Amino acid sequence: MGDEPMLPTVPFKNCPIQMSLGVLGKRWTMLILRDIGFLKVDRFNQILRITSGLTPRVLSLRLRELEGNGFLEQIELRQYPHLVRWALTKKGEDTLPVLMSFIEFGSKWYSDVVFEDRRPRSVAELFPGFSSSR
Repeated sequence: MGDEPMLPTVPFKNCPIQMSLGVLGKRWTMLILRDIGFLKVDRFNQILRITSGLTPRVLSLRLRELEGNGFLEQIELRQYPHLVRWALTKKGEDTLPVLMSFIEFGSKWYSDVVFEDRRPRSVAELFPGFSSSR
């Protein structure tokens, strides 16, 4: 990237970064997607348990927003007592490379708080089987 502006070949009606952040930029949203997509934690109480500071009210709100925006789908396992799990849709799965980019960035530039030994690491070191072409 030189001194020249990087302009798209087709003009944007709206900024795609701004549009994506409309949902993904809300507090807790990316961590919920992480829990469901990477950690395979798909039940309400499990998500609450592993995401310190997240409240039931906010989790419920974010799950509804993610479902309404097509990132998640609710899979009802049982009607009574009500038992639901959450799954990523195709749109939700498309957020996983974005989240992996955050892992890569944080592991490099915030290694002092991410790792006990404070040593930066690459995605290849953290996830040897991971291929960025997935």
